Amino acid sequence: MSEARTHHGMDLTGRTALVTGASRGIGKAVAAELLRRGANVTITARKPEPLVEAARELQTAAAGDAEVLALPGNAGDSDSRGRAVADTIDKFGSLDILINNTGINPVYGALMDADLDAVKKLFDTNVVATLGFVQEAYRGWMGEHGGAIVNVASVAGLRSTGVIAAYGASKAALIRLTEELAWQLGPAIRVNAVAPGVVKTKFAEALVAAGEDAAASVYPMKRLGTPEDVASLIGFLVSEEASWITGETIRVDGGLLATGGL
Repeated sequence: MSEARTHHGMDLTGRTALVTGASRGIGKAVAAELLRRGANVTITARKPEPLVEAARELQTAAAGDAEVLALPGNAGDSDSRGRAVADTIDKFGSLDILINNTGINPVYGALMDADLDAVKKLFDTNVVATLGFVQEAYRGWMGEHGGAIVNVASVAGLRSTGVIAAYGASKAALIRLTEELAWQLGPAIRVNAVAPGVVKTKFAEALVAAGEDAAASVYPMKRLGTPEDVASLIGFLVSEEASWITGETIRVDGGLLATGGL
């Protein structure tokens, strides 16, 4: 494949993306990657102040005339999801890419001790809200024009963990949802998922409480992931270079599951 063709296939100039949970961590890195490739990007998150600050920083990563739009809102609220999609289309004229990154994990430890209200909230945010965003994107733009969707899952959705069992179950449901959506929405809309291992973000701090070196020692790559590791994979999946990939959950875990452990 020629360098010119590869560059063209990865270019997202003229497209619009919506990235949820993008005020920090993986979501923010994904927004930066898409902006670098030339896409206009809407970022959402629950807290307005960090989101606006993230938008200021992200604008510096934009290629050409690409712009950032910050829209505060709760992913678990149907009105917020609808506004995010409608405002994105009003601002940029399309919605070609949806990255469902918002996720929470308020439940740790044995399932027999789990607070069921917290489990319900976990599934509502990690699974139901994702489907809600897909529905809004489909009705607002993608159903008629097509697009690409990536859901951020986890290796915990592929193998039992014990300590974050409820979270893992929600991510397993998200992976299954990805497959169903890919089947139902093809060929015009591609739907994939990524399954990161432990990535160095504030969200993962509790998982590396014993120290980063100790946590990284079980990985064949001998390091934890970075938000940019995940972002570069997502940038590929939403590009034309991945035009025959749908319904997949791609691990980005430094080889962790290849060891048979988690």
